[in-house]
Amino acid sequence: MDNANSENPLSRRARGRPKAFHDKSEQNTIQSLDRAVLVLGHLAERGGIALSDLAKETDQSPATLYRILTTYQLHGVTEFDEAEQLWHIGPKAYLIGSAFLRRTSVVERSRPILRQLMHDTGETANLGVEQGDLVMFVSQVETHETIRAFFPPGTQSQMHASGIGKALLAHFSADRLEDWLSRQELERFTERTLTHPDDLLENLAQIRDSGLSFDNEERNIGMRCIAAPVFNAFREPVAGISVSGPISRMSDDRLEWLGDLVKKAAARATEAIGGEPPAS
Repeated sequence: MDNANSENPLSRRARGRPKAFHDKSEQNTIQSLDRAVLVLGHLAERGGIALSDLAKETDQSPATLYRILTTYQLHGVTEFDEAEQLWHIGPKAYLIGSAFLRRTSVVERSRPILRQLMHDTGETANLGVEQGDLVMFVSQVETHETIRAFFPPGTQSQMHASGIGKALLAHFSADRLEDWLSRQELERFTERTLTHPDDLLENLAQIRDSGLSFDNEERNIGMRCIAAPVFNAFREPVAGISVSGPISRMSDDRLEWLGDLVKKAAARATEAIGGEPPAS
């Protein structure tokens, strides 16, 4: 083996971090930069704000804040509204944030969340997205149990008979949902499948209220699925996370516990891609 060509963590470390990169003490931070980042975060949360109000809310002197804000302004990170005398986030801040969004993949970011969900529940964890009026499963972490649900990446399923599909539909806008319904026949797969639009709409309203979607043998007899939506930065549903398995293991007395874990996993995925849930 040629050791000169082999990479190891020690050789890679120097490219982006100095030797003491684990040290988070003050000697390895820049106090003024730390303060500037905190100010930018506060400005992002508040929107337009006067310098005097920002000083009160951040407990910083107006002179210090003015230097920070005008430095940001030189680079387009902040803007000052002369008429209103208010400071705002600038376009360069959006471009910087967009760089994060470009490298963010819901599949990549959700993978460790799915692994943890499978570990915690003992059931197969899935990630699905809408694709051409259907749900497409794009990632899965299988349970080790002999009897299990299996949806290879690329598998598609009708949304009205899918836990993830209904979790997404529940958060469509009214116009988008009406448009989707106009193209569907709502095929029946089992006696539990919701095939009447009114029944489906009633179920979707319950899902919006609870934050959880259930496929109770609506696609396959003997199998149950619990799902929750993942949202992007525009509070739009872009994916769903679920656990699925046989009724014998996903029994009624475990639904509340399983549902809580699924909802928390979806919330972590939303946060991981820089998303936000809809305003309640």
